[in-house]
Amino acid sequence: MTNATFHDLKDASVFITGGGSGIGASITEGFIEQGARVAFVQRSDATGFCDDMEAKHGTRPMFIPCDITDIAALQAAIAQAAAAHGPITVLVNNAANDLRHTTQEVTEEFWDWSQAINLKAYFFACQAVVDGMREAGGGSIVNFSSVSYMMGNVGYPSYTTANAGINGMSRSLAREFGPDKIRVNALAPGWVMTDKQRDMWVTPEALAGHLDRQCLKEELMPQDIVDAVLFLSSKTSRMMTGQMMVVDGGVVVTG
Repeated sequence: MTNATFHDLKDASVFITGGGSGIGASITEGFIEQGARVAFVQRSDATGFCDDMEAKHGTRPMFIPCDITDIAALQAAIAQAAAAHGPITVLVNNAANDLRHTTQEVTEEFWDWSQAINLKAYFFACQAVVDGMREAGGGSIVNFSSVSYMMGNVGYPSYTTANAGINGMSRSLAREFGPDKIRVNALAPGWVMTDKQRDMWVTPEALAGHLDRQCLKEELMPQDIVDAVLFLSSKTSRMMTGQMMVVDGGVVVTG
């Protein structure tokens, strides 16, 4: 359950990438709780999730199956969502893949695939919503990055490269589209305790070590990220743009 109501998000047309699983599913539900009209894309089937949302909230998000590395399909999905819900005024670029890899095992094909998911799709999603946001009188774009690159983490150099690129891209787009009242911010979560993370990476030793690095000694939960996304999407943050917001319990510092 969200911790605040953002009244301007009621009936907002929201588009989310990867909005049917993990943190993305929590974001979709967070916007539904605000009364927004939500569309999302995802490669895997999210029909069951949509059924759950409809049963729980009486509102069904629009699920459009899509591989975001297929830019034409992504553009078509955004157009489909805008036709159904009105011009998109909130875009959340959330979908990503942090598959572990070492530098020596990266092939050109893997690099291109990784950048296509983690950076290229973000840019073209932003490009696709700008005209509609301009016509609507403004909008908010939230691009997910990660504290991974800020920590200099090893184990996924292509992913951290894309994370840094997302931050740079967000700043440039914020400057370009600010005159149209289109805000562009990046959001960098820390280690969020999703089911995937618990299944694949969380051990008692790893978690204890990470909590030791956090200022706040509690596990980071999906809802902590949802609340930040809603804030950045709402006019509550109307004079924030070109920024990187970190939600990690205090591991890294900005500035």
